[in-house]
Amino acid sequence: MPRPRLDKRIRFNSNITYFKPQGVPMRFLDIIELTTEEAEALRLKNVQGLDQQEAAKKMNTSQSTFQRILSSAYKKISDALINGKAIKIVCG
Repeated sequence: MPRPRLDKRIRFNSNITYFKPQGVPMRFLDIIELTTEEAEALRLKNVQGLDQQEAAKKMNTSQSTFQRILSSAYKKISDALINGKAIKIVCG
């Protein structure tokens, strides 16, 4: 039986849910979905400049889980930037 998941604290709240390359219609783009957890991890680490331990505490998660979330976000954003894909921020 797997360990129960902790509820993570997410303070990221934006009305902007899509980012895309300029000049390319959405119908021609692949979409990468970034979760609000991943957006929050990016915000804490890169915008607020917190270290991994402080950011994990703010999200109410372990340091290793925070690192996995952050790595997933970096991979998705890198794919979108390098390959010209749109980014959609979704709940969950």
